Amino acid sequence: MSVVDYYWSFRDWFPVPQRNGRFNLIRWVLLEADRLAVTGALLSFMFSALMLIGSVWPFEMQRVLTETPAVQSILSSLLSGIILLVSIVVSINSTVLSHDITSVETQGNRIQGVMQFRRDVGRLAESGQNPTDPASFLDLMASVIHDRANAVEGVATGSDEDLTRDIQTFVDEVIKTVEPLGDHADSASGTEFGVLWIGLETEYGTFMDRSRTLRSSHEGELSDTFDERLDDLIQAFQLFATGKEYFKTLYYTREVSQLSRTLLVVSLPSILVTASAILAINAELLPDAWVFGLPPLMSFVATVFTIALAPFLVLTAYMLRLTTVAQRTAGAGPFSL
Repeated sequence: MSVVDYYWSFRDWFPVPQRNGRFNLIRWVLLEADRLAVTGALLSFMFSALMLIGSVWPFEMQRVLTETPAVQSILSSLLSGIILLVSIVVSINSTVLSHDITSVETQGNRIQGVMQFRRDVGRLAESGQNPTDPASFLDLMASVIHDRANAVEGVATGSDEDLTRDIQTFVDEVIKTVEPLGDHADSASGTEFGVLWIGLETEYGTFMDRSRTLRSSHEGELSDTFDERLDDLIQAFQLFATGKEYFKTLYYTREVSQLSRTLLVVSLPSILVTASAILAINAELLPDAWVFGLPPLMSFVATVFTIALAPFLVLTAYMLRLTTVAQRTAGAGPFSL
């Protein structure tokens, strides 16, 4: 691996331009960034914001901490919220994973379905290639759809200029859409999700609808060979659609599992620090040492609040991508928005 490739492999941790030179910070935060990187950025922002507020809006921090129950009340509410949040997310994770806890018969039917899908995909390629990971599946589907689209264009010969132009436009759009599937090394981020998202964001429903419209609007003008080539192309899109929907299942299962694990790891120290801070404030055992020139009480409050909010920021980082994927891939039915 070259130095440049090694640098690009960390694009999920740092928002750097892609190989094609494009740079999109919002897309990086919502989709391509590692969720731990987003969580770290949110924690840094929260701590900096609290320190800035304390600097711009000076007040007697000692008095607030010792003579009013405001801080203790807020920390107590956050402590209760952390425990409730962990319970809810773990329950959701159990519900998601319960899909895999089924009878032997159900598991057998699932395996049969997987094997049948792999056989169908293997028939698409002349070499009988049978991909087992998203990257190789996208490579195969890009090649197959590209070849079958060219085959449709190859038999679309006739004197009707409108028909020839419609077919040419249709084929050009199909090829333009599937090109990123075979070029995911340059267009995806360094994470596995970057490759997965290339498949998830590829729109296939439009071309399936347009192929039917093309056939019905030029009924009687198309040859039997053209119909066969068009059916082959539609079949490739149908298999790609099946793979794409399964991509979503894989992603949701893995993402929710990672969310639960990360939340459990982060919540324990957050609970301990928050509870200790409540006891320290109640006993008036507050720090008086300056660290890096920062006021001790201001640093204490900012640190405690940031750690107390860490589980919520972890949930925010994961939900940003979960909701974005759900919104931008909700097109498997007969209608799409």
